[in-house]
Amino acid sequence: MSGHFDLLVIGAGPAGEKGAAQAAYFGKSVCLVERAPKPGGNSVNTGGLPSKTLRETALYFSGLRQRGLYGVEYRVKSDITIGDFMFRERAVIESAWQLVGENLANHKVATVQGQARVIDAHTVEVTRYRQPVQRLTADVILVATGSHPVRPPEIPFDGETVVDSDSLLTLTAIPQRLVVIGGGVIGCEYAGMFAALGVRVTLINARERLLTQLDAEVSDGLCAEMTRRLGIHVMLNAEVRDILVDTTGKRVAIVSLTDGTEITADCVLYSIGRSGATEDLGLAEAGVRMNNRGFVLVDEHYRTTVPSIFAAGDVIGFPALASTSMEQARVAMCHAFDLRYKQRVSPVLPYGVWTVPEVAMVGETEESARAKNLAYEIGKASFRSNMRGQIIGDLDGFVKLIFRREDQLLLGCSIVGEGASELIHLAAAVMSFGGTIDYFIQAVFNYPTLSDVYKYAAYDGLQRLARRHAASGGLPRVGQ
Repeated sequence: MSGHFDLLVIGAGPAGEKGAAQAAYFGKSVCLVERAPKPGGNSVNTGGLPSKTLRETALYFSGLRQRGLYGVEYRVKSDITIGDFMFRERAVIESAWQLVGENLANHKVATVQGQARVIDAHTVEVTRYRQPVQRLTADVILVATGSHPVRPPEIPFDGETVVDSDSLLTLTAIPQRLVVIGGGVIGCEYAGMFAALGVRVTLINARERLLTQLDAEVSDGLCAEMTRRLGIHVMLNAEVRDILVDTTGKRVAIVSLTDGTEITADCVLYSIGRSGATEDLGLAEAGVRMNNRGFVLVDEHYRTTVPSIFAAGDVIGFPALASTSMEQARVAMCHAFDLRYKQRVSPVLPYGVWTVPEVAMVGETEESARAKNLAYEIGKASFRSNMRGQIIGDLDGFVKLIFRREDQLLLGCSIVGEGASELIHLAAAVMSFGGTIDYFIQAVFNYPTLSDVYKYAAYDGLQRLARRHAASGGLPRVGQ
């Protein structure tokens, strides 16, 4: 294939797919180039969907959701295989491939498989083994190649004993002992999944708490639950000195810490950071600037330092979420083609982490509110006091609201527990419309539902506010 298009997209992940479809929806001719044999990018093939599917599989096999309910105790089957563990994951990925392919076909997006290289502001060359080089041109180029795990040269990755989050999914057997290095999203999610299956998991984190972007109370609660409920050995403020692979007997890895501690494991997951997947794209030669981690630098319209080249998704770095990647690409295309449809990504971004238990947040945390000198109050309610929480056996989950004292404007929300990533959208919607916690007071929620926890968190917040005013002499009178 050769020719000229209105838009040329590099990468068929969430950003690439949605950016291509957005432009095509408005009548633009679009060609999408993907080097992998299947579309979907990391989100479908190695990251988001596989990890979330594996989490559900782990919870199913372990019976963790049912433990202690109805007088029945579950244990993981002793003969479980990696095939059992991966079966549902494969079915979900194949469904995703089909859906992405159908979406591109419905929008009449041309697709090319091969390695793309940007030659100049409007030209891309595509190479494929034993195929002639294809040269494609376009008015606009969208770079949406995603990111990949950081692989320091001193770490002895072998895809079997020492793995990253991509190669972890290719293991042929479930390890008995797993060391996870890194207390970020990926490390915490996989630690919980494997611990639910009965794997002895040690989680090593260099920082003083897990998932530092979360509210501290939420982070501490998650750490306590991972320890108590799953038996994960969490080591905080711990620095890894080196990792050695011992092949003298059964192949194992030995992780040495700077304090002299040594931990032996059948598998080590190294999960500390990601970098932009921009190698061999020719971006620097074409004039596109990147930072030292390979992330493409863009302006508020997702335009790079070359006016006709845009970038969106994980390839530009934070927040690196599939949800935001899709919206970034749509907004980028609206600016690229002057479409008066969607001019910015919503500033209210819900954030979910599929750990065990699940956690989610939107807006401010107590720490960020204090850092901004906001006059705030909190309101909390537990799943334990909610009848749906009692029915499903999730007694440790909670909703925590952050709101402005003067007018009760909702500033943020954090949730721990079953369905947190779904529940968080209600708080996000209230924030998007500039709502106050009075919405939760006035709303009628189905009963019994976990959503009803919002109402009692709001009541708790009003009570805290009343006590604060009482302690300070009450509310000021008008005219004082």
